[in-house]
Amino acid sequence: MLKENLNDLMSFLVVARERSFTKAAGKLGVSQSALSHAMNGLEARLNLRLLTRTTRSVAPTEAGEKLIVSLEPRLADLEYEIDSITRLNGLAAGNIRLNAGEHATKSLLWPKLKKFLKEYPEIKVELTVSNALTDIVEERFDAGIRLGERLQQDMVAVRIGPDFRLIVVGSPEYFNENPPPQVPQDLQQHKCINLNLPTLGSTYIWEFEKDGVEMKIKVNGQLTLNHLSERIDAAEAGFGLTYLPEDMVQEQLKAGTLVQVLDDWCEEFVGYHLYYPSRKQHTHAFSLLIDALRYSV
Repeated sequence: MLKENLNDLMSFLVVARERSFTKAAGKLGVSQSALSHAMNGLEARLNLRLLTRTTRSVAPTEAGEKLIVSLEPRLADLEYEIDSITRLNGLAAGNIRLNAGEHATKSLLWPKLKKFLKEYPEIKVELTVSNALTDIVEERFDAGIRLGERLQQDMVAVRIGPDFRLIVVGSPEYFNENPPPQVPQDLQQHKCINLNLPTLGSTYIWEFEKDGVEMKIKVNGQLTLNHLSERIDAAEAGFGLTYLPEDMVQEQLKAGTLVQVLDDWCEEFVGYHLYYPSRKQHTHAFSLLIDALRYSV
């Protein structure tokens, strides 16, 4: 009975996290019907409704949320103790869930992760790439990656990359028909390629600074795109100006397919940091990941 309960409780946490029997079954390697049967059995043994089921999603009930709050720290402690024991054999192992934006993933995280995962083949990493400002505690991630200026005070932060700039670029063909902007306000007279931010439910407002003067400009245009590669391609194709990380368009600037403008208004942003709850108890695998990602000049 103990083993059955433990297995079902672990499965319950996965269902609650994924908000889907289909996704949870895929992660657990079981059929959807078997997982549903296990959850029904757990609820029957506890005489509690733990999950509210609809045709489109699954969500924890109030009792389910209380069970999650009770279970997670205990399972985290158990994982930590098991990790401490397995460390005796010199083998690093464990599971790590990360959340990061597209630029941080492409420019910093993925290049380092490839080397890290080859060095530690028993460590499993689940990476969710999203430009939304995800609540890593609520979504049950071990850590996230964010710009230093956007970190919450109750988080531990480890710098993983240098400061960088966002720059405004457009194609030579676009500038053949439109005069380059001289100040940020001129952007309101240009066609611009926007970035949608899911968390805010709106497009990103372009931010500039020069000689201590800060300016935020809301731009307009025909296109709003979520991914870097599409925004770069759209700018090269002449659909307008776009505002993106300088390191992502070095090849295009060198080749002349994109031209930079408003250079003196594009200030540096504080670089990316890995962040996690201050109360988090590190597993050996997580400590190794921190060391692998840590930025050094």
